[in-house]
Amino acid sequence: STLILCDNNSTIQLSKNPVFHGKSKHIDIRFHFLRDLVKDGVVRMSYCKSQIQIADIMTKPLKLDQFLKLRSMLGMIEISKLN
Repeated sequence: STLILCDNNSTIQLSKNPVFHGKSKHIDIRFHFLRDLVKDGVVRMSYCKSQIQIADIMTKPLKLDQFLKLRSMLGMIEISKLN
């Protein structure tokens, strides 16, 4: 199965517990698709602290120190360090 790291515990709980779905009718079809994949064992969801959520570098404005940390986690380096 594919592991999806998520920094939102509510999302993880919603994907695992269909009973909780009654309180979240506003969620669109993509959520139901994900819930079915989790139920079928195609996808697993696991908690990941926001500080190490690498996708944040592409989706959020970050402080410089957090940006540099995530950039290094991606294996990227500054071009000036190559010279």
